Amino acid sequence: MLQGKTIVLGVSGGIAAYKAVDLASRMVKQGARVKVVMTRAACELVRPITFQSITHQPVATEMFSEPANWNIQHIDLATEADLVLVAPATYNVIGKVASGIADDLLTTTISATRAPVLFAPAMNTKMYENPVFQSNLRRLQEMDYYFIEPDIGRLAEGSSGRGRLADNDRIMEEVIRALVPKDLPGTRLLVTAGPTQEFIDPVRILTNPSTGKMGYALAQAALRRGAQVTLITGPTHLTPPWGLKEFVRVATTREMLDAVIKRCLDQDVIIKAAAPMDFRPAETFEMKVKKEEKKELTISLDRNEDILEEVGRKKGDRILVGFAAETENIVANAQDKIKRKYLDFIVANDVLAEGSGFGVDTNVATLVFPDSHENLPSMSKLDLANRILDEVQKLRREIK
Repeated sequence: MLQGKTIVLGVSGGIAAYKAVDLASRMVKQGARVKVVMTRAACELVRPITFQSITHQPVATEMFSEPANWNIQHIDLATEADLVLVAPATYNVIGKVASGIADDLLTTTISATRAPVLFAPAMNTKMYENPVFQSNLRRLQEMDYYFIEPDIGRLAEGSSGRGRLADNDRIMEEVIRALVPKDLPGTRLLVTAGPTQEFIDPVRILTNPSTGKMGYALAQAALRRGAQVTLITGPTHLTPPWGLKEFVRVATTREMLDAVIKRCLDQDVIIKAAAPMDFRPAETFEMKVKKEEKKELTISLDRNEDILEEVGRKKGDRILVGFAAETENIVANAQDKIKRKYLDFIVANDVLAEGSGFGVDTNVATLVFPDSHENLPSMSKLDLANRILDEVQKLRREIK
């Protein structure tokens, strides 16, 4: 996601400066050219040679150091940057930028750049809650500077509260979001993910192997492109992407149906990537069925409501995308579902194909439309998510 991007990493003098070393490493591994600018205080906490070794770029520390070339250093950095990330961003640095003070290389670079600037504050809780700091934060936000709210946790002085540098996973996600073009701004998008479970007794269930990875990838990709995302998920072990408009956990197919129907009319796009159970036990047992008491157990099944078909009847001018896990006659079966369930298109998976199906990080899919289809090569689920969103955007433009 960062291939070919130039990121200026500003490191100011907070104790969390050591975490910026890992950030620099991660960005380099994703293909970014990382140029580090350190304040004098940061150099007291982490040696510049550490960043230089990781980024393979010279580290800038002083306004008036001997230049490597004739370019004015802060202008050169400001112009090259696709993004300026300040992590950690101290009370002092944020206050100076908010007040228009540019008295060192980092603040001067920030003042000269036209690239997005993303601050990751880290400081004592009382400093973070200080009305002066909060006023500076709001002022910069109003001028379209970006902030990552710090975490709550143990701080350097031993107390606990908000002010801890945000987790590096979250910072990396915000870096990517800042650089991804926002072609879905304000689009209300609902995604379903994961399996559902139907209980036989309090300890036994009917379910399927879905892990929810595809639905979560769709939510993440849509958030990066600026959408307002609601994620409704069956039981999974996945961590939901940060910044969801709403995150809803359900267990049974009926619970998922109720959650989707309750929200579907408020959406612009609905993508049903979940794998709900088609059947549920006709009778459930209130107590655990003891195997010693039964030589065999016959379970009658009732058919669950079809969530996709129910939503299709209420579709209106919304875009509705379905998924189909198939083992044969993939295109024919998918086109039949499109007609019966009022869909715009279906993402069909041959679950028997290598690199496809449940529980893997890749997918081999066919995009099936009412009168055509496109076979896609094996790709990551995140790449497939973006490919699906590209098709959604084409449909939205045609509707407009």
